[in-house]
Amino acid sequence: MARRRNPYPALVVAALIPAVLLGGCWQFAQSRVPASVGSAAPATSADSSSSTNPGDTTAPSSTVAPSTPLNTPVLSVRRAPAVLARDSSLAPFVSAVQGFLPQIDSTSCVAVSVDGQFVAAQNGDLPLRPASTVKVITAAVALEVLGADYTYTTEVRGELNGGVVTGDLYLVGGGDPLLSSSWWNGPNAKSPPFNVTSIEALADNIAAAGVTSITGSVVGDPSRYDDEWYAPTWGDDIRFTEGGPISGLLVNDSREAIDRSSNDPAIGGATVLTALLNERGISVGASSSKGTAPSGLATVATVVSQPLPAILAEMLTTSDNNTAEMVLKEIGLQAGGGPTREAGLAVVTSTLQAWGVPMAGVELYDGSGLSDENRLTCNALLAVMQREGPDGPVGQGLAVAAQAGGTLSDAFEGSELAGVLRGKTGTLYNYDDGIGGKPGAKALAGFVPQEGGGAVEFVILLNGPQISEKVEYRPIWDALGVVLATYPSGPTVADLGPR
Repeated sequence: MARRRNPYPALVVAALIPAVLLGGCWQFAQSRVPASVGSAAPATSADSSSSTNPGDTTAPSSTVAPSTPLNTPVLSVRRAPAVLARDSSLAPFVSAVQGFLPQIDSTSCVAVSVDGQFVAAQNGDLPLRPASTVKVITAAVALEVLGADYTYTTEVRGELNGGVVTGDLYLVGGGDPLLSSSWWNGPNAKSPPFNVTSIEALADNIAAAGVTSITGSVVGDPSRYDDEWYAPTWGDDIRFTEGGPISGLLVNDSREAIDRSSNDPAIGGATVLTALLNERGISVGASSSKGTAPSGLATVATVVSQPLPAILAEMLTTSDNNTAEMVLKEIGLQAGGGPTREAGLAVVTSTLQAWGVPMAGVELYDGSGLSDENRLTCNALLAVMQREGPDGPVGQGLAVAAQAGGTLSDAFEGSELAGVLRGKTGTLYNYDDGIGGKPGAKALAGFVPQEGGGAVEFVILLNGPQISEKVEYRPIWDALGVVLATYPSGPTVADLGPR
């Protein structure tokens, strides 16, 4: 019988070969580092690198001192600081979150992760009223479908000859949800709209095009979207006051003046523009009306919105319901086969499914979260938060804790999370029964960004009668905030990064 050879020497040699090769690569890389890089050049003071004399126009020196080299070897564990930071703090954080979970009863849910890694959850698969946290999903899908460079264009069309528009001048809505007058401060003065598109700028552009008079009227054209002004599941108590009318042409959320709303958003927008044209010396022959611009009519002037991330930031920070619903219809128009709420929701659902979001129990009836019929789970919303991250347009567009202008302006004040936590709030009072006995909602989904990178992702959906009152939800929010602030208990990503 043949004698068997001992396999172990060969295995040892096979294991040593990669180590020898990597070591040789490291030695070669070290030998290629110029000797002068080993020490940093003396720091130059700010005063010596730029002029403090207002009259001195000499450009500052273009010489830049070389930065201190990173001395961390290529194969050091410091090359994976995020993993090290998370691993060193995860166990105590899991324990802290688990200690909070008993505060969440059977009517609510919470879910927490760190850099996408699950930490803990309570009732994570329970379908609940999400309120305005639905806007996170609307924003995420809009970016996926429309793209970050997407803008809205509002056009004015007519037959212009020698400064005179013969017949009507058509104000053609482009779905811009933030087309606004300078005086419009939004439905909530604590969270005024921003990143708006100026309708005064459109009036200026019309004047710059040489228009001096219009023999007919300014006609508002809302035909970009369908005629559904309000989602059918919205109660009468929230229509107009909280959301709507939703139209392809919407100016100042359908306000003609600071103290006057319009019965029709298209006519209201035309009325606002007519007044602005009159202020610029342009005469208009007839009262504002509503209609559809004839095909082939020349464009006289336009105004273009800011890019989509700016629109979504306004929507998320101020919880702008009209913006959310108009974005949803734009999603439907561009990718769902029609400019309707239903088409937009179909795209949202298919996109979430494609992302692998757990959809069991998820039901969406609008893009803003105003509908009491909407249902989300904490796990589904957390999956979207993990996908978007704190540094993308959604994460950067969220309200900031204790920062004026957003829906978190009075939350987590004086805590470690003030100015750090970013989140989307959600509120449904559901007092239409007159006694507050119907379950409402108070929700919060967001990030606690970490120094050096990474974040804690979290979702909390509280449901129950009168839960939207501060005395009910704020103690739970604050308790969660204390727990979230405990991470990291070990070194941060910045502490562990390459040096």
